[in-house]
Amino acid sequence: MRHIHVVPGLRLRFAGRDETFNEGVEIGLLAARLASGSAEFTMTLAVSTLDQARMLATNMGYRLHVTMVDEGAVEVMFLTGSRRPKLQLVYDKLRARS
Repeated sequence: MRHIHVVPGLRLRFAGRDETFNEGVEIGLLAARLASGSAEFTMTLAVSTLDQARMLATNMGYRLHVTMVDEGAVEVMFLTGSRRPKLQLVYDKLRARS
């Protein structure tokens, strides 16, 4: 039985329901979050719902970025509008030696 992530820290399980029911709940929760107009949010979804989530997000003016994959689940960041990428400084040990 898989946990459905509703909001950070709150997960639900639906005993006796099949995987297609769980996927429908996840996509329904995603559609509600997308319709709320949040500029940026992160959700954990089943890998099997990723294509449908991408299609839904694109059609509602969002782009998505997969931030983590773990045992059949993915963490996905949903973003709207034009944003500059968040840059991260990376220390290069090989260049530091020369």
